[in-house]
Amino acid sequence: MSDSTSGRTTVELPGMPAAGALYRRAIAGALPGTGGRREAQPPAVRLTVSGVTVDLDHLADYDRVCGFRLTDRLPATYPHVLGFPLALRLMTTPGFPVPLTGLVHVANRITTHRPVHTGETLDFSAYAENLRPHDRGRQLDVVLVATVAGEEVWRGVSTYLSRERRGGGGERRERDASPSAPAASATWRLTPRIGTEYARVSGDHNPIHTSRLGARLFGFPRPIAHGMWSKARCLAALENRLPDAYTVEVAFKLPVPLPSTVNFAPLPDGGFTLHDSRGRPHLAGLVR
Repeated sequence: MSDSTSGRTTVELPGMPAAGALYRRAIAGALPGTGGRREAQPPAVRLTVSGVTVDLDHLADYDRVCGFRLTDRLPATYPHVLGFPLALRLMTTPGFPVPLTGLVHVANRITTHRPVHTGETLDFSAYAENLRPHDRGRQLDVVLVATVAGEEVWRGVSTYLSRERRGGGGERRERDASPSAPAASATWRLTPRIGTEYARVSGDHNPIHTSRLGARLFGFPRPIAHGMWSKARCLAALENRLPDAYTVEVAFKLPVPLPSTVNFAPLPDGGFTLHDSRGRPHLAGLVR
C-alpha cells in the first residue's frame, strides 16, 4: 500500500521481528565482501505492526532496570522498547544507506500525547528520513510512531550517526568543555550489569554495550551504557514532575563507560543533565 502524502510504501509485518536474528544479520553483513550495495537515500517504505500488547512482567523488569515506579501507565521511553525491533528491521533492510554496526545514537526526541495504559493495544510504524552530512560522517533519523485505534499517542525520533573517515586527518572526535556542572540531586554508581540488563529488556544487543571486545572493535576501551537507558533513568528521577503530555529531547554527549559514577541534575527551565565527576556532560535533556 502506498502513502500518497509521503511517497512511502507501507509494508505490514505479521508481528514484531526477532531482534536477535536482526543483529546477527547486521553483523554478518558487516563482514568484508558481504555488505552489498548501499542506497543513496533511506528506503521509501514505512514498516508497520499491529496489535502489540504489553507484557506486564516485561514492563516490571524494564521499570526495575531503569528506576521507574510500577504503575498502570507506560513510561515515556517504554514504547521505544516495544517498537525497537521494527526500527531494527528497517535499519537492516538490504541497501539501507548506513550500516547498523557501529551506528552511534546521538539524539532522541519523544512526544507522548497522552498517558498510555498497560491494557491498551498499540500499532507501530517505522520509517527513516533526513539523511544528511555530519563533520564525522552522516546522520539520519529513524521515526517510530505508536497509535491506539488510529490515534497517535506516542512518537519517537532517534538520530543516528554513521562515523566515517574523512580525507585530511581522518575522524575527528569532538570534546566538550568542562564548565562548572550544576549541583547534582543524585549520584548513580553504574556497574557493567547495566549494559547486559538493559540489552535484555530492550532487545538492543549492540556489543558496544555488553562486551569489552565488542566495545574495543568500535573504539571504546570498555562497554558503554545505552543512551536510552540513560534517558530513561533521568526520566525516572523526574517522574513525579512530568505532565500527562510532553516532549522530552536529549542529546547524547560523552559515552558513559561501564563501570562509572554519574551525577544527575535537574535544571529550573525544564532541562536536566547527566555528567561525570569532572563536570563533563554525558547527556543534556529538556522537557517541554
